Amino acid sequence: MDLSFIFSTFVLIFIATSMRTGRPAKASTIYKVSIHNNGGRRYASTQPYTLDENGKKHYSHKHWGIVDDNKVFHPNSTYFYASLEERRKLIFPSDWDLSEVKALSGTGHRGAVEYTGGDLDRMYGPTWFLDNVARATGLLDDLQKVFGGNLEMAQDVLTLAYYLFLDSRTYSHIEKWQRVVKTPSVHTLTSSSITRLSQNITEQNRMDLFRMRAKRMSKDEYCAVDSTSVSTYGFHLVDIRWGHNKEHLPLKQTLEVIVYSLTSHLPIYYLELPGNMPDSRTMEMIVTELEHAGFKNIILITDRGYESIKNIELCIAKGQKLITSVKCGQGEPLKAIRSIDLSTGVPEGMSFSKETGLFYKQYDLDYQVQGNGDHVIKADRLKLNLYYDIHKRADDLARVQMAIANQKEVLQAVMETGKPVPKDDRDAFRKENNFMKIAFWKSGKLRSYEVDKDAVRKATLTSGFFASKTIGLDLNPLEAKSNYGMRDEQEKTFMLQKGPLGEDRMRVCTEASKHGRMFICFVALILASYIRHIRDTKPELAKAFPSMASILEEMQTIRCIEHDGHRKFVTPFVGDQILICDAFGFEIPEGCRPTYTSRKSTKGKPGRPPNPQVETS
Repeated sequence: MDLSFIFSTFVLIFIATSMRTGRPAKASTIYKVSIHNNGGRRYASTQPYTLDENGKKHYSHKHWGIVDDNKVFHPNSTYFYASLEERRKLIFPSDWDLSEVKALSGTGHRGAVEYTGGDLDRMYGPTWFLDNVARATGLLDDLQKVFGGNLEMAQDVLTLAYYLFLDSRTYSHIEKWQRVVKTPSVHTLTSSSITRLSQNITEQNRMDLFRMRAKRMSKDEYCAVDSTSVSTYGFHLVDIRWGHNKEHLPLKQTLEVIVYSLTSHLPIYYLELPGNMPDSRTMEMIVTELEHAGFKNIILITDRGYESIKNIELCIAKGQKLITSVKCGQGEPLKAIRSIDLSTGVPEGMSFSKETGLFYKQYDLDYQVQGNGDHVIKADRLKLNLYYDIHKRADDLARVQMAIANQKEVLQAVMETGKPVPKDDRDAFRKENNFMKIAFWKSGKLRSYEVDKDAVRKATLTSGFFASKTIGLDLNPLEAKSNYGMRDEQEKTFMLQKGPLGEDRMRVCTEASKHGRMFICFVALILASYIRHIRDTKPELAKAFPSMASILEEMQTIRCIEHDGHRKFVTPFVGDQILICDAFGFEIPEGCRPTYTSRKSTKGKPGRPPNPQVETS
């Protein structure tokens, strides 16, 4: 075959292929910023593209801010919430004024010594205080790392978290609030920017925050696990479901799980779940995500809602240390109770604690689970702790008799009215009347009822007893009870969330905003927990201030004054404001303490001559 023919054919194919593919676009093209006139406004715009299934490019405008008549670029929320990497890729025209950009994070020296805005006089004390709490807890540093070095995004999250403390109104009023209060945000937060911020907070951000917090924890911290229902009037969120409302409200709800460190006294983890998810079904997700986030060697404390064979086996398989309350009416606790002689009024074979007034006994349990393949995992120090309280027994027995009497009244009333009980509701009906044997006619009407002697006998037998299980721990029963009792601090965390922080209702309508809102609430919860802990452990603070809100109110008179062309100055700290700062270990701004030392120099000045000395003979 002629070689020249082959070469010519190859050249033609190469040319044809090149014509089809076209010239590759420069990567910088999509980052070139130009003016896009739209609706009478001059937007700083790039034109990113997407490829359809045929490889065709479809361009769109992305606005990063506006450009005024003097070619000054004013960034918007898209720019503020972009990563530093994305910001640095933008190629601006050389004749634009980028002074506002140069003052932001990731652009070199941040800010100038002198203030260059309008004259302002704003409240500063509460936000200054919360700024110091954010630094003391490491939140500011952690958030900046979570958002890829974007300090503005971290500051906006903190501002929204502060607002939950300092104003009871919705975020729609935050613009007016920022006019009178100095906040960490370097720009005004509008409804649209808050929505954009909430929607920009991702699952990656959530997990990264956990990883940051995990690095600040010590080994073997005790952590309480609990959940709370968050009611809502909305109907468009995925996780909104009818469920066991812990506030007994006739509303749909979501479920929020919080893991709270009883050692550092701060929440470390949260999880959103459907409102009809029982606590016993959530343990695997919690343990798995804590493991993924880097929480190692922590000790989980759970209540009876998390008790199940599956959860016990999960903790054994993963080597998860655990303290959990367990029901006495089943399994090993019931077996142990039946072996105890109460004929003398005192449980034979149990030890007595004078300090607590409790009888107690510990049982070693032998349990193993199937691992991978033929591998068998034996439980590490699985123990049952059984307790008996004489006073509790009297109360429990009285409650049993009261419940029997009340249930008889209810059932008699239902029978007399002849109102049928729907088939789907009968299981719940029987559960509510647990000391009765109930029979229905086919119509659903109540046919008969009588006292369930077996149920009463079991309730009588277990009266006065309560129990817990521990895994992987060398704790005696009294130590296990003491550590479990610290869960009360976790309950106070939910009180903070639904009280001072005002998060007793879900206040978003879209799924995209919900995750961001929960993230912001979690940040606020860390701040609130720190303040509460310091207040509770400082007698001088607890005596002077009955609540966290009263501490913030005390700081309200402190103001920040900023005049154009001058450095800002802060008004003096006085009275209990000094007490608060000293108790928290916060350094008061220079010149704001009431003590003052004159800087007047007397060098070279004779001053007033001393009185002459009179000699006496």
